[in-house]
Amino acid sequence: MKSPLDRAALNAAMENVHRAGMPGLFAEVRDGDQVWRGAAGVADGVTGHPATADMRHRVGSITKTFTAAAVLQQVESGQIGLDTPIGRYLPKLVPGERGAAITVRMLINHTSGLAEYLPYAYPSLKAFPALAETGPQSLDDHRFTRFDPAELIEIGVTAPAVGAPGGAPGVYSNTNYLLLGKLLEEVTGTTAERYITRNVIERAGLRETEFPAGPHVNGPHSQLYEAWFGMIDPPRDYSVYDMSWVGPSASLISTVADLNRFFGMLLAGEIVSPSSLAQMRRTVPVVSQEGKTIDYGLGLHPMEGPGQGTFWGHGGTVWGGGALAMIRADGKRQMSVAVNLQRWNRLDSSGKPQPHPIDDALATLYRMAMYG
Repeated sequence: MKSPLDRAALNAAMENVHRAGMPGLFAEVRDGDQVWRGAAGVADGVTGHPATADMRHRVGSITKTFTAAAVLQQVESGQIGLDTPIGRYLPKLVPGERGAAITVRMLINHTSGLAEYLPYAYPSLKAFPALAETGPQSLDDHRFTRFDPAELIEIGVTAPAVGAPGGAPGVYSNTNYLLLGKLLEEVTGTTAERYITRNVIERAGLRETEFPAGPHVNGPHSQLYEAWFGMIDPPRDYSVYDMSWVGPSASLISTVADLNRFFGMLLAGEIVSPSSLAQMRRTVPVVSQEGKTIDYGLGLHPMEGPGQGTFWGHGGTVWGGGALAMIRADGKRQMSVAVNLQRWNRLDSSGKPQPHPIDDALATLYRMAMYG
């Protein structure tokens, strides 16, 4: 029987992303029982050590799907109400009228109106989203900073609101997910990271997935090269970094195989109940950090090709690293891709990111991985 995976085409598509300027990348694609894993380029630009498909990687905001699943488990057990105001649980962190107006659901689907704390915590990013007026200095300044999540939340809560609670479109904000971490802590009596590890990561049997205990990635991994829109040239390695700036919002370390296993079990109803999964797939319009309006559910968002089926999953970036994990609605076809360079697009004279050959090459790889 012919494999539904075109391995030669997948290998070629990976190689094309590397040739377009990506130092290294690795991926796993599944179709039923068929599995393809591949890698291209280097994990270390200095030593030339090759990227391999089993490397551990910082997967950024894919962490949000794990955190959302953990919150929904607590909704199922009756400890959390999805449409209960967050002020009932965390009155000191979200006081007054906003605490009464913002529900748990609004935090998970980014319709709370709470601002992103990052441009305030990282002074050189203060002008974000006016990219030309930002700079990368804070990335170095905060490499080993141990942030207190409550302080980051306070920054996001006291910053000017980006919308009314429940308003459309929502605006993507890490403040929401730091609050969900504190919510999990409040109702479970343990840290969000410990609860998610026990009840999501271990439940799914993920052996290479963990929250970092310190600034290093344990085990075989790639360096992570950040270009910050051409302002860091050559791109600098940020693989050693204290991830308390994002915590349960975006700090997870995983592998492409573990990500596929997790999303496969999630969509099969083995992490949360089918009714919780249905809630996760109820979407609202949300403005992403790139300024695009996307459909966003509860820690999941859909992707669709013209005339193709819907895929569900999440993407993520950290300083220097990125990943995307998607699974077809029927659970049969999956892809997870990890890359070791971020913000490769230089800015044009108006301050907008210019197209780069990596963009088209990655889009082609995703199409090949998702639709064959």
